[in-house]
Amino acid sequence: MPLHFELVTPDRLVRNEAVYMVTVPGTEGDFGVLEGHAPFMSTIRDGDLLVQKIAGGAAETIRIEGGLAEVTTRGLTILAEKAA
Repeated sequence: MPLHFELVTPDRLVRNEAVYMVTVPGTEGDFGVLEGHAPFMSTIRDGDLLVQKIAGGAAETIRIEGGLAEVTTRGLTILAEKAA
């Protein structure tokens, strides 16, 4: 099953899609999220989100600045101050 992924900034919804895995630049270190990950929240630092749409596929890089990551049973939501 794919992971439901949303990337939101104060201005807009940047992404809302099903992906294989997202690697997030957490303030305590990078972490990867797959479908079925245990629920938790983390602050994020300025850095690159790495989004893999399929297993073993090339990762797309999205530059983000600050914010929060929330993993729930519904998926991963990134609330970023900025995304490019």
